[in-house]
Amino acid sequence: PKDSEKEKPEEDDKEQNIIKKKMVVPGPGEHPLQYNFTFWYSRRTPGRPASTQSYEQNIKQIGSFASVEQFWRFYSHMIRPGDLTGHSDFHLFKEGIKPMWEDDANKMGGKWIIRLRKGLASRCWENLILAMLGEQFMVGEEICGAVVSVRFQEDIISIWNKTASDQATTARIRDTLRRVLNLPPNTIMEYKTHTDSINLTANTSFSNINNRKNKQTNGFEH
Repeated sequence: PKDSEKEKPEEDDKEQNIIKKKMVVPGPGEHPLQYNFTFWYSRRTPGRPASTQSYEQNIKQIGSFASVEQFWRFYSHMIRPGDLTGHSDFHLFKEGIKPMWEDDANKMGGKWIIRLRKGLASRCWENLILAMLGEQFMVGEEICGAVVSVRFQEDIISIWNKTASDQATTARIRDTLRRVLNLPPNTIMEYKTHTDSINLTANTSFSNINNRKNKQTNGFEH
């Protein structure tokens, strides 16, 4: 037992070192951001039922950055959302937070959603992420990340926060979002909790399974 007790601190040190190595840091003379961020990309085949497992497999990490200069090095080489095809998403989240409803940082939160007509996604995405990196939302650590979703008929932009029940914070995020995107007063903005999203997906998946079972049964009976 004494030997195993001696080994534990060494193992903990190794784990801490691995975590430290993964964390990006600003380079010499660079302008550090308040938080480190990670870019992600996902693409899904429309029509296929989405599940947490398939979503996690489809999402790819592009890279993390800790300074203004590191951000521009990534961003300047990335395709603009307006030029993406199919069912694609870009995600920009604080480092250590996965762009998934079930992540510990997200599960009690929600998101503001704005549906955009085609042609606006690239400008709105850039304005949104620059405001997020520049801490313009002024809500402490509440912001988790942002997503732009490219679809066939429209594009969708959203910003995620930690605490859905904090109405003062969600209202401030809404007002700042309206300002930084220069949205017309009549723009529809929807707030959706991640709990609702999880329940909706679960119910849809259950319905799809039942529909497939019914089709198979009907086919057998006929």
